[in-house]
Amino acid sequence: MIALNDPETAQDIDRIREAFAAADYTTDGVFDLLGSVAELALARHETVPARRAARAASSPLAALVRLFLLQDTVAAADLTLPLDAATRLGLVETAGDEVRARLDARPHDEGFYVVSDLGSGLDGNVRPVPADHVLGVGGASVSLAELTVRHPVERALDLGTGCGVQALHLTRHARSVVATDVLPRALELAALSAALSGVSVELREGGLFDPVAGESFDLIVSNPPFVIGAGDGQRTYRDGGLAGDELCRRLVGAAPGYLSEGGWCQVLANWVHRRGEDWRDRVGAWLPGNCDAWALQREILDPAAYVSLWLHDAGDVAGPDYRDRYDAWLTALEAEQVEGIGFGWICLRRTEATGTHRVEDWPHAVETPLGPHVADAFDRVSWLRTRDDATLLTSRLIVADDVTQELIGDPGAEDPQHVVLRQAHGLRRAVQVDTATAALVGACTGQAPAGVLVDAVATLLDEEEDAMRTRLLPQIRDLVDQGFLVPGEARR
Repeated sequence: MIALNDPETAQDIDRIREAFAAADYTTDGVFDLLGSVAELALARHETVPARRAARAASSPLAALVRLFLLQDTVAAADLTLPLDAATRLGLVETAGDEVRARLDARPHDEGFYVVSDLGSGLDGNVRPVPADHVLGVGGASVSLAELTVRHPVERALDLGTGCGVQALHLTRHARSVVATDVLPRALELAALSAALSGVSVELREGGLFDPVAGESFDLIVSNPPFVIGAGDGQRTYRDGGLAGDELCRRLVGAAPGYLSEGGWCQVLANWVHRRGEDWRDRVGAWLPGNCDAWALQREILDPAAYVSLWLHDAGDVAGPDYRDRYDAWLTALEAEQVEGIGFGWICLRRTEATGTHRVEDWPHAVETPLGPHVADAFDRVSWLRTRDDATLLTSRLIVADDVTQELIGDPGAEDPQHVVLRQAHGLRRAVQVDTATAALVGACTGQAPAGVLVDAVATLLDEEEDAMRTRLLPQIRDLVDQGFLVPGEARR
């Protein structure tokens, strides 16, 4: 691991950070240089638009973009980077007057720098990545960062830190951050990411929760090696060495033992869809009873698409044995009766009560970041748990700010066929309701208890009050649970 306490190393890191800042090698600086079209192309591993923009700029920033993001050989004279320091840190290598990147070092978010191994596949130049490859910032890591609840906490854990990106984000709202990984090389690069970003992270080597035995945290996040294959551990970044989805099951099951009361665990996961088995039952069985839990599936891939995705991700698509690897992987999945693989996330919050569990499929577009909406959803679950039907009817409820009502029917019809309530934020849920429920929701301004409003709806529709209460109480609970209605005290 990099000796960050070594004066020379600390000085090298300071010099690199100062050079990055002087060149405006920041997320905003890179975006201003490349523009949205080139950035989107680069995200698809296509460099030509970015090369055109960098060539036109001919600046210190453009040279850094060519060096690290485009993996070009750059003339030393074009770089304002202190090459002696960058070489000692392992960021670059020089050959005469030419410089090449040995690592990917790029700005992330506001003020962070993430160091990882160079990616494979730019402009179709695919090459297999080694077993100890350390991924940079990808779609999964961004999703987890946007999902994470950002309440201020004392202690946070990034389990399976990789290049350290989640740990960097945690430093903004946690007093102390521990990051673990089974791969020493990952800890090396995470240490460099933290040092260049000017933040403090405690790094420990080991698998799952072994490095933090006996400790507790207010927040645990993990983007684990969740890829479902034969469990051979050939690529540490994607394969935890356990067959199927066993690693994710173990992680979720063990997490509450390392959470403080009220603490959070937020995990990305894959799970199998096994022939003859409902995936909701499978994942639901993972969820611990002493936590409120929410498992949400965002995508399902058939086995062939899944194997193809991860073979391309690792660069295992060249050479005569590509088809053999593909076939062997599919054979392993078939032996386990896997007919699909789900990708999504699992959120837990430790509670003294028996937890409430939700498992659902949600492939639709959502608003990001989701973290604030996740926190609100768990707060509503806690609120509902303390209110029986009688207490719920005494509560004052308010329509959430983002809820709109749609009336759907044939053109010219006197009455709508359907009434739909729709959210503009979060998961952007929509729910079809009847006339009575729509009237109740419209009256929820926080001025009167829900029971009074239910009775008023009964009078309006000429129905018995008791019957209307029996009919609407489950609807009220569901609407609060899903965020269409919120407790009045939440606005005060």
